[in-house]
Order: sequence, then C-alpha cells, then structure tokens
Amino acid sequence: MTFVTSIQTRYYQLAQFLQRWLEPLALLALRLLVARVFLQSGLSKWDGFLQFDVNKYELFMYEFFCPDPVRPGALLLCDADTLEYSEGAFGQWLAETMAITAGVVEVLLPLLLILGLFSRFAALGLLGMTLFIQFAVYPDWTHFWNPAAWWAALLLMLLARGPGLFSLDRWLGLEKRS
Repeated sequence: MTFVTSIQTRYYQLAQFLQRWLEPLALLALRLLVARVFLQSGLSKWDGFLQFDVNKYELFMYEFFCPDPVRPGALLLCDADTLEYSEGAFGQWLAETMAITAGVVEVLLPLLLILGLFSRFAALGLLGMTLFIQFAVYPDWTHFWNPAAWWAALLLMLLARGPGLFSLDRWLGLEKRS
C-alpha cells in the first residue's frame, strides 16, 4: 500500500465514522434550530390556546402588506395612494387570513420538526413560508442574506437528508435507514 493510498483509506474511514455518529446529531440540531425561529414567531401571535392576538392583524396589515414607505416589489394589499384599506376589502380579509394561517403554521410545522414527524413535509412548508416572506414581504437582498438564506439552507438540508436517526419518522419507518 502506498503512502497516498494509506492516507486516502484513513480519510475515508474517518469520513464514514463522522457520518455515522455525527450526522444524526447534526440533523437533530438543524431541526431544532430552524424550528425554534418559526415556533417563537408563531407563539407570539397567540394570547392563549386558540386565542389569536388581534394586535397581530395590525402587523400583517400595515407592516407586511401596507408599509409606509412602500417596499418596492412587495405585495401591497391596501390602496397604494392612501395606504389604507377599504372597510371589508379583499386585501384586508387576505391580510387577516394570512395572519391567522401564519400563526397556525408557525406553531404546527415547527412542532413536527421537533418531533421529527413528517419532517420533510414540515421543512417544505417552512421553506415555502420563507420564500413567500422573501419575495412578497421583504423582496430585497439584504433580508435574503440575513436571515432568509440561513433558514432556507437549513430547510433544504432537511429536505435533502431527512430528519435523521433521532426522529419519529425513522422510528415509525417513514424514513429508511441508510
């Protein structure tokens, strides 16, 4: 065995060892890190069990979908000239519906990630939410690089590799052993 072959063999053995023992911990950490961000945001939208914080309607209506000043390229749901909603307007209804939907999704999907249950589905849903936030609410590169790119990278890794050994998906046979 040559010196180079010996180094290649040892490097390969080390890589296999790290993949076997470190990857499950890394995937668990990824799940917990990304779940924490969205879960904290989701819980902030509730005053108690099934009691939506009505102040969050204002956040969605005026900061996200009718900001002053208007963010170029962002989804604007109010009148662009007055920056107000007409009473009972579709834009107002849509903003309020998205507020409640975000409150539910930002709690449910992170809990699934924490448990490692339907993890790829949860990661895909949160990736969709991340992309929506990026392109419809804050469509500028500053927001993308910090924090959206980090969330997207973690979620893409979970989509690609799955939830790992420490997950209900694995224990229930929803994910195959590698």
